Amino acid sequence: MKLVFYMLKRFFPVFIGAVMFFVLVLCLTDLFMNLWNYISKNVSSRDVALILIYYIPKAVWYAVPIAMLFATAYMLSDFYARNELLAVFASGISLFKFSVPLLTVAVAMSFALFIFEDNIVVPSFSKKTQLQESVLSKEKSLNNSKIVIMAEGGNVIYKADFFNNKAESLSKLYVLFRTEDKKPDAVVYAQKAFWKNNSWKLENAVEYKFQDENFLACVLEKRLEERLLEPPETFRNNTISVERVNTKEAREYIEHLEKAGLPSAEEKSVYYKKYSFPFVVFIVVFLAIGLSGKTRKNVLLVSLAMSITAVVLFYVFQMVTMLMAKFQAIPPLFGAWSPVVLFIIISCVLLKYAKT
Repeated sequence: MKLVFYMLKRFFPVFIGAVMFFVLVLCLTDLFMNLWNYISKNVSSRDVALILIYYIPKAVWYAVPIAMLFATAYMLSDFYARNELLAVFASGISLFKFSVPLLTVAVAMSFALFIFEDNIVVPSFSKKTQLQESVLSKEKSLNNSKIVIMAEGGNVIYKADFFNNKAESLSKLYVLFRTEDKKPDAVVYAQKAFWKNNSWKLENAVEYKFQDENFLACVLEKRLEERLLEPPETFRNNTISVERVNTKEAREYIEHLEKAGLPSAEEKSVYYKKYSFPFVVFIVVFLAIGLSGKTRKNVLLVSLAMSITAVVLFYVFQMVTMLMAKFQAIPPLFGAWSPVVLFIIISCVLLKYAKT
């Protein structure tokens, strides 16, 4: 037990220092990337400071995995350099058994990182983005154009040229009604449609009934108009970044995309990444255990170099798999989780050949 406390006492100061260092680097990077825009828009120093403060939780979220990797690699390498592990190995304790407390901390921190991201990072980063877009005059309009929406499982299809969010109206609206076996039943056209009393009210609507393989113009049937219940929110330009919302909102947004018949592979891969990314903390500790003891000289520099190299390789591979998932070359679930599985395998191989 004393050995565990001694190890954690050596680990946490390095870990906390590394987190603070990487958070500072990330915040300064974000500041310098947007500095010219802030100057050109005469953004006040107060707003810039608020943007940086809102960005800190996101920076912590990014910094924790690399800080865990660095702290673990540095601590174990330092143990090797000081010959402190020789006594541990001589007593019959393997490197893996010696590192179990670190892996336990990593598992606990993985779950904590998921909760931290879902409840703190998402709202703070959303505030940062909204404030940044506001001061830089990049606010997004909710009006939308060239819209195609599917409802009732594809039995009702809306096509409109333009949606006015303020007036809650649709221009040049076509609605295709299909039977349960997806055959055309009728088409309704209206120059304008307005959202009133929880349904769409059409102006000068014309119904074209499908009969004998032709569409015949007739008076709009009430039964069809009563089915126009798709809310205005569906027609808005409400494209959101799944990365900027919590898991509940991300799941609802993906359901909305699927309901509307829109592509959702990229959003699904980012959604699954919300669950896979926290496990990076466990992976990097596992990886650091395998990388430790490779040198007894310049432990700080070597540990930092190995940490940065390993993290860069992980993120590059993750970027590739996420892009493949986006273009549907691989399933979204595979795009999010394959880097995790691959680096667990690599960590096991490194651990097998580590010095013990």
